[in-house]
Amino acid sequence: MTQADRCFIDTCREILEHGWSDRDVEVRTRWPDGTPAHTKKAFGIVNRYRLDEEFPMLTLRRVPFITLLREILWIWVQRSNRVSDLGAKIWDAWADEEGTIGRAYGYQLGVRHKYPEGEFDQVERVLYDLRHNRYSRRILTSIYNHHDLHQMQLYPCAWSLTLNVTGDRLNAILNQRSQDMLAANAFNVAQYAVLVHMFARVSGLKAGELVHVIADAHIYDRHEDIVRELIERPGFSAPTLEIDPAVTDFFAYRPEHFALRDYVHGPDIPRFEVAI
Repeated sequence: MTQADRCFIDTCREILEHGWSDRDVEVRTRWPDGTPAHTKKAFGIVNRYRLDEEFPMLTLRRVPFITLLREILWIWVQRSNRVSDLGAKIWDAWADEEGTIGRAYGYQLGVRHKYPEGEFDQVERVLYDLRHNRYSRRILTSIYNHHDLHQMQLYPCAWSLTLNVTGDRLNAILNQRSQDMLAANAFNVAQYAVLVHMFARVSGLKAGELVHVIADAHIYDRHEDIVRELIERPGFSAPTLEIDPAVTDFFAYRPEHFALRDYVHGPDIPRFEVAI
């Protein structure tokens, strides 16, 4: 059983056994048929993953590595908000008439800002600091820009990443305002683990610890039966993440530069709806 399996099981049990239900209040989210999508939630979940020990991939079920990889590269390498750049359909429901998700996610990372050292976007600034000022306590990104919220198709869920170097280890804190445990948790954990490895590789560092802070961790009502079955499954050993060592430019990373070896997992779960 992996670190990702244990954290997922513990968090889901906390929600199912002790979580608060919003069944009796008005909610924004809807199922595709228009029915209100209610949840059970837990507040202030903190999960820790030692990336120097294993890659935190959920093994209770199959998680599509190539899809989650394309999404994290779309946001952080391409810094794009156009869904046609993604190569997957997971953002199609949030696309506007121009085929974008508005001024969200990758768009925010690509906005350039002036600093004493020069003009950078947020990703370029992180790379600059990791190379020139790696022990700074100011290496972070934020894509929850209140000025642009009215032009976002979806307010960012995973909205802040703080990077911190201890010795030769690159550690990170991912702050997430909202987490759909079934649809997104395994994706986000693996994605940001990959991202920490990427930043570490191109900066001459080793990946250390990923701390995932979730303000509102929830399970949707139509997902409960699937989750209850899922957390009773046995887990398997962690797979190994391989990254092409020849790539030294962060912005040169492409899906073919990554491989997940020895990924053993449980059977697929039933197809489920995603609340919007």
